[in-house]
Amino acid sequence: MIPRHFQITTGLLLATVLISGLYIIRLARIEKAKTLAAGEESQIAAPIVGRQERIRVLIAYDEDRVLRWREATVFMPYDRGQRIREVLRAVLAEYLQRPSPHPLGRGTDIKDVYMINTGTVVVDTTPQFAAAHPSSALLELMTMASLIETLNANIPGITRVKFLVDGRERDSLAGHVDLKSFYSVASMHTMAEDLE
Repeated sequence: MIPRHFQITTGLLLATVLISGLYIIRLARIEKAKTLAAGEESQIAAPIVGRQERIRVLIAYDEDRVLRWREATVFMPYDRGQRIREVLRAVLAEYLQRPSPHPLGRGTDIKDVYMINTGTVVVDTTPQFAAAHPSSALLELMTMASLIETLNANIPGITRVKFLVDGRERDSLAGHVDLKSFYSVASMHTMAEDLE
């Protein structure tokens, strides 16, 4: 007969092997889940479908205190929201060049565009859009007029536009021009014509 202490030791060893095996299986499942989650996060975005187009952009000239139309060649996606973003980025690209007719801070960009309905758009900008904007009522107004009027010229059907800064409402652009309200495209059109 097998001594009792050998039976207990053998039982404990088998229990240890069983528990260790279950623990290793659990760890393997956790690692597999982490790998799958990391793979989903790093998936490549679908390519944007569109084509190069010539568009009209209204550019602010600080020295002359006027707005002037220019043409720009821009890759324009077929998706309406993405088209809006690219039209606005075309204006900002003019302002981010050095020398610039209307300098804005480095890092100024359009983060996202939200379509509330076919005529109402909310534009989310980077923090630099407001933080580095020159504080002057006229310069701020020229920025808003150039962006909204360029949208009006290239994306038909937009009637109201609102700007956010880093996903949040802000009282003003740089101390003067209101950012809490929606801008009427028709009113901004009249204002832009006065500055042309």
